[in-house]
Amino acid sequence: MSGNLDNLDATPEKPVIAAQRSTKRRGPRLSRADRTPLGLWFWEIDRVLLLLVSILVAVGLVAVAAASPVAAQKLSTTTASLDPLYYFYRQLMWVILGVPVMLMVSMLPKPQARRFAIYGTLVFVVLLFLVPLVGTTVNGAQRWIGSGALRLQPSEFLKPFFAVSLAWILSLRLHDQSLPVVPLSLAFTGVIAALLMGQPDLGQTIIFAATWFVLVLVAGLSMRILAGLVGAGFAGLVLAYFFYPVAQQRINIWLFAQGDSFQVDKAHATLTAGGLVGTGPGAGLAKFQLPEAHTDYIFSVIGEEFGMIACLAIVAIYLAIIVRVLVRLLDEEDSFLILAVAGLIAQFGGQATINMAVNTQLFPSKGMTLPFISYGGSSFIALSIGMGLLLSLTRRNPYAARVSMTRNWNKK
Repeated sequence: MSGNLDNLDATPEKPVIAAQRSTKRRGPRLSRADRTPLGLWFWEIDRVLLLLVSILVAVGLVAVAAASPVAAQKLSTTTASLDPLYYFYRQLMWVILGVPVMLMVSMLPKPQARRFAIYGTLVFVVLLFLVPLVGTTVNGAQRWIGSGALRLQPSEFLKPFFAVSLAWILSLRLHDQSLPVVPLSLAFTGVIAALLMGQPDLGQTIIFAATWFVLVLVAGLSMRILAGLVGAGFAGLVLAYFFYPVAQQRINIWLFAQGDSFQVDKAHATLTAGGLVGTGPGAGLAKFQLPEAHTDYIFSVIGEEFGMIACLAIVAIYLAIIVRVLVRLLDEEDSFLILAVAGLIAQFGGQATINMAVNTQLFPSKGMTLPFISYGGSSFIALSIGMGLLLSLTRRNPYAARVSMTRNWNKK
């Protein structure tokens, strides 16, 4: 339950009924009188947020079905050809696996969700250290462990766990100002960033660094320290440009039109090929010139076959999810919950923004999937875990009185 029970008004004039976590059902299943764990979950969960995510998952299946023939054709040979919907069937399998994972994680009580995230952080940090030793190389990047259907990308799974664990660490500072949690969290983030840059994975490095920055910003650091962090971040980008070949190559293509811009040029051409309403499902031709059509550049495939109106609708869904979560935080007083939810939604929104910006040539290529829409097992399961944690941490007792955090904004 979110909110502090000490703030409940239990006077006879305004009675408040506290939810009893009894396993005995007192009414019809999923009615307001149902006190089973499933009944309490149903009434505490943010069903609007769950509906928006479900729409994204459905859109993702349609988009992968549109992009699947491109990837299947490129992997087919003269002796063996893949089914045009091969990647759609695989994505459907990941959806069937990932959605129950998301729902199970969303059922965790808040203390258990926090412990789950901390343990998950420890496990996947260890796996991240193992990537340079036993990792699998794909397309010139060593980011995965295992092979075939058992191959996973530790950095994808680490992201949601990292956000919640970092929120827990930073929330300790609000209880004891002497704890050096900010330097420790910075060092922890720096270690992860160094491991990611070695893979190389500049996109994920930016996501982890941005998550840390958002959390320390929400935690209430002084403007002087924040200005120093912004300056350090800019200096880091300059150093990456001069000493990190991958970053230099992509920045040169983006800013100075130097080098091989084939990917971003084809992505932009495919995105705009369908006009406002698109060429129709399966009728796109420009997508066959597109690399990684089913993953990094699936937004361009949507633009060609379903039009710019569909692309704007997808942007609106992502924006609605972000706004819905932020509005949910307005009457939350628990510092850990505010930080954790802010970190998770910053990751989600940041990843979606970067992917769509790359497809529209507003950002250099990053090799990052579009949340719940792009094809990918590690990506979809990791996003399902992250959204499950977000749904768990935003659950609220429908019987609890709420106190808005904006109540003192106009008071001097």
